[in-house]
Amino acid sequence: MDTPDTPDTPDTPDTSDTPDTQTAYTVAELLAAQRGQDRLYHEFLRVPALSAGLYVLPVGGDDPQQPHTEDEVYYVVGGRATIRVAQEDRAVAAGSIIYVPAMVPHHFHSIEEELAVLVFFAPAEYTNRSAQPTDASS
Repeated sequence: MDTPDTPDTPDTPDTSDTPDTQTAYTVAELLAAQRGQDRLYHEFLRVPALSAGLYVLPVGGDDPQQPHTEDEVYYVVGGRATIRVAQEDRAVAAGSIIYVPAMVPHHFHSIEEELAVLVFFAPAEYTNRSAQPTDASS
């Protein structure tokens, strides 16, 4: 697997320590694992039809993610912020659930309390990347 240039974005999961047999997790375990690395995103589950990770953004932080080629569901486990999906802003806090269709621009902003978000991709993140047209001039 190539090492991405920006390892702290949710677009670049670290699958080197992704468990392949664990089926139960606690948010506390995931937070500890995420804090033990130098990344905003910690992927903890990957199977062909689904991947999941924990995304943590600090107060006032920037969300560097770009649109993904897979559908996403976010579940906010802690913190307060605003998410922009396409042209719509919405306040989010613990308990918020957000659906983002594939290829729709989105990002968190105005982060008032450290934001911890479970992220679910279906199918697994990057599964559809090769299906997207590329721009030869890039």
